[in-house]
Amino acid sequence: MASVAPAPESFPFSVETLVVGAGACGMVAALSARDAGQEVMVLERDPLPSGSTALSAGLIPAAGTRFQKEAGIEDGAALFAADIQRKARGENDQGLVELLAGGAAEAVEWLADRHGLPFSLVSDFDYPGHSRRRMHGLPGRSGRELVDRLRGACEAAGIDIVCDATVTTLYARGDRIMGVGISRPDGSEDRLGCGRLILACNGFGGNRARVARHMPEIEGALWFGHDGNRGEALDWGESLGAATCHLGAYQGHGNVAHPHGILITWAVITEGGVQVNRDGDRFWNEAQGYSEAARAVLAQPGGEAFAIFDARIAGIARQFADFREAEAQGAIKTGQTPEALAEALGLPGGRLARTLAAIPVGGTDAFGRRFPDTRLSPPYCGVKVTGALFHTQGGLVIDGQARVVKTDGTPFPNLYAAGGAACGVSGAGDAGYLSGNGLLSAVALGRIAGRAG
Repeated sequence: MASVAPAPESFPFSVETLVVGAGACGMVAALSARDAGQEVMVLERDPLPSGSTALSAGLIPAAGTRFQKEAGIEDGAALFAADIQRKARGENDQGLVELLAGGAAEAVEWLADRHGLPFSLVSDFDYPGHSRRRMHGLPGRSGRELVDRLRGACEAAGIDIVCDATVTTLYARGDRIMGVGISRPDGSEDRLGCGRLILACNGFGGNRARVARHMPEIEGALWFGHDGNRGEALDWGESLGAATCHLGAYQGHGNVAHPHGILITWAVITEGGVQVNRDGDRFWNEAQGYSEAARAVLAQPGGEAFAIFDARIAGIARQFADFREAEAQGAIKTGQTPEALAEALGLPGGRLARTLAAIPVGGTDAFGRRFPDTRLSPPYCGVKVTGALFHTQGGLVIDGQARVVKTDGTPFPNLYAAGGAACGVSGAGDAGYLSGNGLLSAVALGRIAGRAG
């Protein structure tokens, strides 16, 4: 149980900057602190760095990067910020939006130039809500690859990542954090002092009691995040008197292959694919986004749907390791006709054929979705999917240096939060999530928190 206790007189060992969590956020924060000349250590509860990052596609949205310029794309922080606020219906703190939108490009280029991460721009399809193509990823388009590259960069920088070390207690003296208590798998415990503490331990999606309290509409969804996301940052923050915001915000996803549990990229939808239910009928405007798709899919009979696309779209989706894995496991079905695909998926053939024939090529349908000029064509592809909760987006309130803010509006002198531990920029629910908001907060805030102080 995460707790806060009075600080002892001394600690057996101390470090200047201590980071809790070795996902993308924690390792970016550690690299940033080390580049700023600080002594830094990362504590990770798992045997190896992982976190929710490893379960994602590892894509970071950033505006105005040289990667965009090389692709002939004009973009900037102001346009990015406007896209974020538009998706969230203006529910975000404008200062936080500008902080993240303005810091993302510098963070991506710093990781590429200083630490050798081979980013490239996703340039062959659009993500809902983004007015420019601004997703940056590694060659395999895999979150696991991002974690491994960041871990290698930390090792090269001489940063200690101590695994199997669960932080259970924050030791405080007044409003200053003096150190932490650590529990190990063998039952032993340690105390470690710090000059400042960065909470990079993500959100609370793995804490079913908190999920039920703050977002009951998604309580029964498949949990697709990291089980270590238990909400310790919130527990510590609330015990210390920290402010919180938008605890009902989260990122869902309505395109997880079922029962395989493999993420199917939303590119299969944005490039002209659709979702149908067990009856072979479409049921919503899929162009709204994959986060709100979770609730839309879960509301269908059996809490499932079927993503329907074609071989051309599959070729685009194949750049993602998860999609290739889904194909390897037989989750993706094909058919030369809608009726053949329907048989492979267990759907009524006539209904699916009528649904696909009714798609208004180059026009707008009754749901308000505008379709591209290209009609789906054989061979057709499909996959059974369900809705899932990926990670929470609410959290601790921070200032422009990523310091945690108290309920009276003043910051703690040496307590920082980033990534899922901090309140993000996805509004108050699920519909405000703009693609990539999770890693935007992890990378941009990790960079800011690391070099602060």
